[in-house]
Amino acid sequence: MKIAIIVEGKTEKAFIQRLREYLKTKLAGKMPKLKPLPYDGRIPTCDKLKRVVEGLLSGKDAVDAVIALTDVYTGSNPPEFEDAADAKAKMRKWVGKEQRFYPHVAQHDFEAWLLPYWDKLVNLAKCDGKPPTKGDPEKVNHGKPPAHIISELFERGKCRDSYVKPRDAGRILRDSDLAISIKQCSELRNLVERIILLCGGDLQSID
Repeated sequence: MKIAIIVEGKTEKAFIQRLREYLKTKLAGKMPKLKPLPYDGRIPTCDKLKRVVEGLLSGKDAVDAVIALTDVYTGSNPPEFEDAADAKAKMRKWVGKEQRFYPHVAQHDFEAWLLPYWDKLVNLAKCDGKPPTKGDPEKVNHGKPPAHIISELFERGKCRDSYVKPRDAGRILRDSDLAISIKQCSELRNLVERIILLCGGDLQSID
C-alpha cells in the first residue's frame, strides 16, 4: 500500500515521520509507504487540488490512495472553513467522486496536536503557564488558534526566542508518545484510523 499525504509545509512533513514510527507499532506486516507532499503555506484548492490528486493516482508511480491534510484555520479573513466538517466537505467537492481520495484536517491548526505535550512546551519555552484547555485541544477557537498560543508562550518565556514552527515542532514531537495526542485530538485520531483501515489493520490497536 502506497499512500500520498498532501501537507501544508515542512513541519507537517516532519510530523509524517513521527506518524510513520507510530504506525509501525500498529501495522506489523502491513505498514504502508507514506509519501508526504509538502506545499509552501497551504495545500492546493479547487481545480488545482483535483489535478494534483488525479496525477498522484495515475501514471507509472501512482499511489493507492491520497490523503489531503489541511488546517481549518488558514489565516484568511473571513475564515475559509467554518470547522473540520466544512473543510472536509469542500475538499471532497473540489476533488469530486474519486473514492481513493480522503480529506482530513487539523482543527484549528497543526499546533493543536502539540498542545497535549504542554509540559514539554513550557520546558522548551522556559516559561510557566497553564494549558489553554483541559479538554480537547482542537476546541481552541479561531480567535486565538493553537499556533498563536504556543508563540505567546515562547515569547513570554526565557528562551529568548519565539516559536519557530519548522524547528520547534520537531523538537516537541521528538521522543514524544504520539498516542497521547491521538487520545486527546479527535481529528488526529480520524487520520490515524483512516490509514489503519486502508492497510487492513485493527482499530482496537490504538485503544
